[in-house]
Amino acid sequence: MLATMIYRFDTFELDLEKAELRAAGEPRAVEPQVFALLAFLIERRDRLVSLDEILENLWDRRVVSDSALSSRIKSARKALDDDGQAQRYIKTVHRQGLRFMGEVHVTQPEPALISVVATAAEQPPAASTPIAEPARPSIAVLPFAIIGDAGPFAAIAEGLPHELIIELARLRWLFVIARGSSFRLRNQEIDAVDAGRLLGVRYCLTGTVEITGKQLAVTTELVDARNHHVVWAERYTGFVDELHSVRDEIRSKILASLEIQIPMHEASGARLRDAASLDSWSAYHLGLQHLYRFNRKDNAVADTLFRRALERDPEFARAHAGLSFVHFQTAFMRQTDDIAGEIQRARACSQRGIDIDPLDPFVNFTMGRSFWLEGDLDRALAWLDRSTSLSPNYAQGVYARAWTEIMAGLGETARERVGLAMRLSPLDPLYYAMLGVRGLSHMVDGNDAEAVEWCERSARAPGAHVLISMIAAAVHAIAGDTQRAQAWAEDVRNRNPLLTREDFFRAFPLRPEPMRSRLAAALAGLGF
Repeated sequence: MLATMIYRFDTFELDLEKAELRAAGEPRAVEPQVFALLAFLIERRDRLVSLDEILENLWDRRVVSDSALSSRIKSARKALDDDGQAQRYIKTVHRQGLRFMGEVHVTQPEPALISVVATAAEQPPAASTPIAEPARPSIAVLPFAIIGDAGPFAAIAEGLPHELIIELARLRWLFVIARGSSFRLRNQEIDAVDAGRLLGVRYCLTGTVEITGKQLAVTTELVDARNHHVVWAERYTGFVDELHSVRDEIRSKILASLEIQIPMHEASGARLRDAASLDSWSAYHLGLQHLYRFNRKDNAVADTLFRRALERDPEFARAHAGLSFVHFQTAFMRQTDDIAGEIQRARACSQRGIDIDPLDPFVNFTMGRSFWLEGDLDRALAWLDRSTSLSPNYAQGVYARAWTEIMAGLGETARERVGLAMRLSPLDPLYYAMLGVRGLSHMVDGNDAEAVEWCERSARAPGAHVLISMIAAAVHAIAGDTQRAQAWAEDVRNRNPLLTREDFFRAFPLRPEPMRSRLAAALAGLGF
């Protein structure tokens, strides 16, 4: 959904809805491709537009002769009472491109809306009032603003947001406005609230690009378009001579942050509402917050919320995956005597999610985790590999695969992978477990001192569950620090006095020797 733009400069008006150029209020005939060229240049009037960019966008990279392009430029100038000598409006930079030079004012009549569907992004609307906001979280990524003169690197201001749109569209839980609509707001003096209203979304991601010498700085801001609250903001820096690797890293970090920040914000809002009034998505996101606390009480609340989400939308794949995670946790934390039944229910819920949406990475993640519980690491790896193939920046999928590799004895591979997960999602609710994986990866390779340092950090991190304390107790015992080992063993008993080393190895079916034997001996020595 997007309000129609009318660009005014001197006595001219370019009306996008009517595809009409007017001079002093009178329509002036122009060919469609000439009109498109004018609109393209005016919307990018803050910078030089390369000839390649014009050919790619207006001719779809078809072979076009120099004379054909020159003819369109000449016609555009003629329509504006301009010429190649004066170049009052369309300036040519030899062999580089064109830039629109007029002083443009933008007006927006009552919102005439267009479809946000990518294949219909340029079609005129049938109605003049905004459509209802999608039930699931929705976002528009706007072109980033350039601060100063970015020179040949100006393309990153559009290239990076475009790549983000493509990657975000792979997150099945998020409704993403197509580039054809969100980029129509390019160069407009419009705040996030107005952009959100025009595009019909809850969130807008905006940003700036600044290049000073060889230094690149990208600043991003996620805004709740309903109330103008800044949900999250970050600044990234790098060097322009490493642009491709820096761009990839920035994109990955932004995607991982959005994967965490939007659900957290959704859950915070849902908590303020009456439970009976929650829609499926609100109930789901609130359920996630309880799920990640890894205790019996919150797990039961998460179960109720995921079921409520499915009452409102039985085809909600992620709610089925959430229920799978509930059953996984019940078995993993030994909160029941019916372990086999919980494993069966975890897998059945994941399968239901797969049947509905086989391309959702979270659904595939929960299916993979269900195989942990039986020690079937090969099948677990296959599903987790599929999860991260569907969404390479899905930090929890990357982390879970690293855990599985630890249990299979692949220390160095797991360490590299969990390092990526930690960089992708430094505020992840499972970050404590990532620290634990990092610690055990050193133990697999025989580096006990590093293992102790990372496992201690893991057990002290917010949200760490009782099995993480058990790992800390064991590694301290192996390292000979009896005092710290006993302290963590006492923490385990205070939280769950019934846990045994058999429970530990059922939760973590570790294969590699001698690590498994050393951990077993340490836990036995601590009385587990």
